[in-house]
Order: sequence, then C-alpha cells, then structure tokens
Amino acid sequence: MAAMLQPQIILLKEGTDTSQGKAQLVSNINACTVVADVVRTTLGPRGMDKLIHDDKGNVTISNDGATIMKLLDIVHPASKILVDIAKSQDSEVGDGTTTVVLLAGEFLKEAKPFIEDGVHPQSLIRSYRTASSLAIEKIKELAVSIEGKSLHEKKDLLAKCAATTLSSKLIGGEKEFFASMVVDAVIAIGYEDRLNMIGIKKVPGGNMRDSFLLKSEKENAEIRLSDPSQYQSIVDAEWNIIYDKLDKCVQSGAKVVLSRLAIGDLATQYFADRDIFCAGRVTEEDLQRVAAATGGTVQTSVNNVIDGVLGTCELFEEKQVGNERFNIFSGCPSSLTATIVLRGGADQFIEEAERSLHDAIMIVRRALKNSTVVAGGGAIDMEISRYLRQHARTIAGKSQLFINAYAKALEVIPRQLCDNAGFDATDVLNKLRQKHALPSGEGAPYGVDINTGGIADSIANFVWEPAVVKINAINAATEAACLVLSVDETVQNPKSESAQGEAAASAMGGRGRGGAAFRGRGRVAHCISASCRLLKAAYF
Repeated sequence: MAAMLQPQIILLKEGTDTSQGKAQLVSNINACTVVADVVRTTLGPRGMDKLIHDDKGNVTISNDGATIMKLLDIVHPASKILVDIAKSQDSEVGDGTTTVVLLAGEFLKEAKPFIEDGVHPQSLIRSYRTASSLAIEKIKELAVSIEGKSLHEKKDLLAKCAATTLSSKLIGGEKEFFASMVVDAVIAIGYEDRLNMIGIKKVPGGNMRDSFLLKSEKENAEIRLSDPSQYQSIVDAEWNIIYDKLDKCVQSGAKVVLSRLAIGDLATQYFADRDIFCAGRVTEEDLQRVAAATGGTVQTSVNNVIDGVLGTCELFEEKQVGNERFNIFSGCPSSLTATIVLRGGADQFIEEAERSLHDAIMIVRRALKNSTVVAGGGAIDMEISRYLRQHARTIAGKSQLFINAYAKALEVIPRQLCDNAGFDATDVLNKLRQKHALPSGEGAPYGVDINTGGIADSIANFVWEPAVVKINAINAATEAACLVLSVDETVQNPKSESAQGEAAASAMGGRGRGGAAFRGRGRVAHCISASCRLLKAAYF
C-alpha cells in the first residue's frame, strides 16, 4: 500500500514528447521504408525520374538518389539516417546512392516481423553485422581485377564501368559517347585527387552530341579629404599606380593575362595595343585549373613577377560555343586538367547531365584506383544471397533466420530492376536462383537482362561496376539498419519559452524606428564600400 502512494517522479520538462518500446521501433522502421519507397522506382536503366519543385520555384528533374534525398527535406529523425548514408555514398564513391537506400530499407523491412514477434534488436544487429562481413568477403573473392592491362584495354574496361553508371541516367541513350569522354577526362588528370581539376561547363543549345572534351587548359582602403584641392593629386596618383601595374604586367613577358576581378576598358585597350590578351572575372576554380595545366602560379601582386611563375602552352585560341565564348589552352606541358563542355536543350536537362557525369567520373576514378570490378545487373546481389542462405544452414539457433532474412533483402536489387522495366520479377528471380544454384559456379555472373526481360551473363555483356561501390553500399546500409534497430526511445524536447520570448523581443526591437535606422545605415555603408571596390576594380 505504501508503495502505491509514492509520488510520481518527473524527470523531463512538461510538454516533452516521449515514445519508447516496440511501437516506437516499428514506427521508425515504417518511416524508413516510406523513404526507400520514394526512390525505389528510380533504380536501373529503366528507372523513372522525379520532378521536385521547391518553395522558391526551382524545378529539379533527377533520378539520382543522393540529389532526391537532399531535396526531399525529410523531418523524421530516424529517416534522416537514410539521407546521411545516401550523401556519404555519393561523396565516397559517387554512385550507388539509390542502392544503399533501398538495401537499408529492405533490411529494416525484413527485420520488422521479428521485432513484432518479440525478438531482441541486439540479436538482429549481431546477425546482420555477421552477414555483412561475409557478404563483403564474398564480393572481394568474386571481384575481377583490371590491373596489369595495357592503357587501351584499361580504357575500354573503364568505359564499360562508366557506361553501366550512365545507363540509368537521363543521358543513357548516349552512354557510349559520354563514357569515353569521362574516361579520357579522368586519365588526363592522372592520379590527381582534386576533382575540381575536371571542369564542367554548361552551354544551352544544340544537342548532346555537340558536347566535347578539352584537355588542359589587397585590402580596400578609404581616404578622407579635408581640402577639395587635394582631390586632383589623389586622382593623378591613382592613375600613376594603375599605369605602373600595367607596365609591370607587360614587362613580365606574359601574352595572356587572367584576373579574378573585372578588367576595365583602359587596361583592355592598353594590353590590346601591346598584343596581349586579357580576361576578367575568371572564377577561382578556372584560374587554378589553368595554372595547373600551364605550369604557372596565381599571383596576388604584379611586383617581382619572374619567369618561373609564368605558364606556357603551344596554342591559345578563343572559340564560340552557342552564345558563350571559351578561351582554350592547348598543348600544355603539365596537362593534368580537363574540361567537359555540355550542350543540350532545357536547363534542367543540362543540370541532370552534369550530375550524371559527376557520378560517372567518380566511378571511373574509383575503378582506376581500386582496379577491381564485379558483375552488375543484380548478379552480385543474387550470388551473395545464395552464399548467405547456404551459410545460414550451418548455423544453429535463431541467427539462421536472421541471416536468411538478410539474404532475402539483397534480392531487392534484381527484383526492383525487373519491376522498373515492366518485367515479371517473380519469373526472372526464379531463373536467377536456378542459375546461381548450379554447383559448378558458372551462374555467378548472371544478372537481369534489361533488353530481353530474361537473364544474361553480365560480365560478358560488359555490365560492370567497381567492387568498392557494392562494398560501400552494403556496409553503409547495414550500419544504417543496425543504427535504427538500436533506437528504442525517442525524446522530443519542447521549445524553450524563454527562447521564444527573446526571439519575440528582438523582432519587436527590429520593427522599431531605432532598429530600422541602425540597419539602414549598415546597408548604406556596405553599399558605399562595395561601390568603391567595383570602381577600383574597373580601372584595372
């Protein structure tokens, strides 16, 4: 009786929302499954595109998993984990973003019945991690190395990897054209780790085949005058400084001058009279790329410009592409740079083409560094699934069921490839299971044939992908699923009343006359400073 009369102990602030137990875990699994369903139809060469329209009026058409996940603006705390793994997959290997989200969602979907039946989440987590380790070992065993081949053979193999990536993109109809372009660009920069050494320029107009590859390529001061008569002496001094800078540029022996700031009419005419080409408002990225290609060094001052900081090239020309003019540097001594000029009709199309080429570039770079590829088209997923089912039979206890569930989840990739192409997924998966179950192991490279609706040897059909993509996808998806399964309580703190009061007070202060006048002065001062900088930049 005394125990029943004990007062209730309150640990959390009033209004705090808490959800815990099995119901909360199932709710998190359902939320992640819904997110996976959003990108499910974008997988594979026959995947559909998503049109995303934001509150600012921007329209994005894409089937790239990472791009879609970024633009969805997901608010559910557990579902944000899938957004994070899509971003990490994109930054790490560049492709497989839809795959990693699908796998994580399917792992959780297969775990849901066990959670509802009362299985402890840690048992599932332990088995999932064991299955992940076995799967990664099997991928490494099945991977085919492209090391030790000639440059021509290696370029062909890398082009096949790039074509596999581009086949699921909006520019999949011209995948061979862009695949060879991507391989040439990646090989041009060698083992340079900086991805910004490959530039992508977008020029609306023309068609896709008009795209082409190009290989190589002080603080402000304020002066206040008390005597107006001093103004002319200040202006004369400024002109002398400008002419002095221009003379030093000419004396350095340079024939091409590029500047991040604007170059005014005076400087342009001065250089033109002395047979020197100049261009202003060059982006920092382009400036660094030109410096790397020509062997030059970006200078912050025109003083003491020596021959060692000047770059060289065999030919410099200006080329008109659409409505844009490009300055092209050819025959550069250290041509560890490349620029791809994209042509196309709609702006949204060119934007998606740029994202597609980014994925292909990342894939080729990874394949070049890791030098191992596996069969695509769901072949590697079916083989790992078969291997894990076979391994599960050697395990006693509940872990056998959990590893079987993991193996079944891996079949989501070939199943979704069939569904997105309009094929009978049940029929195709039965054929794949039969082929992969052959004791000789000859069925290991067989995957979905998108063209016929049957099955085919993915290695023989050149449907390849770097092994690192699949390894990273399985590892990230398993960790994400285990992370969601390990959460048994969600606590949402209420908004602080004091914080709301302070925000309201600051808003009221901002609407007052004093606040508005203060902010107005700040804007005027900023505009004056900006105008001075523009004026000074225009003179040079």
